[in-house]
Amino acid sequence: MSIAKRVQQWATFARTWHIYDCTWQNPFESAQLVKTHLMGLHKPIYHPMNDCGDHVVLINTKEIALPGDEWVKRVYFHHTGYPGGASWTLAWQLHEKDPTMVMKKAVYNSMRGNLQRRHTMQRLHLFADDQVPEEILTNVTNQIRTPRTVPQRLDHIDKETLENFPAIVDYPKDYVLR
Repeated sequence: MSIAKRVQQWATFARTWHIYDCTWQNPFESAQLVKTHLMGLHKPIYHPMNDCGDHVVLINTKEIALPGDEWVKRVYFHHTGYPGGASWTLAWQLHEKDPTMVMKKAVYNSMRGNLQRRHTMQRLHLFADDQVPEEILTNVTNQIRTPRTVPQRLDHIDKETLENFPAIVDYPKDYVLR
């Protein structure tokens, strides 16, 4: 076997670290992307009984964006196992309590429910903001592309760019804006 083939084979079997920015992303679309890297579906050696997935670091999980009015309509169920131990929590309440939990539950539910799912979730590293420990950042070698582009806020654009932006409508001098 040539050296190039050995390196290619080693790279296929090695666990790499990916980073994903959750800012303004739908957690359920993002969960499908993250799942492929966690389980190793993107690798040519993938097999359901083979544990070949990678580590994924999710940052800015407190900046996720649920579609429509999902914040008030989506409900998460939990049962303690005791009689009367059922509880339902709205998405906004869960997100307020723990900003990483909605994203964690989305990734967990996107995977098939087998015995390997809990071990696969141990390779998921969640952070509410972009403050990631240095020992984790040194391992990261790849960035997963987000499905949506994040729009730039108007208050973050400098004044010169706003003034030089081409006007769509030229209002007359005596026009009153209401």
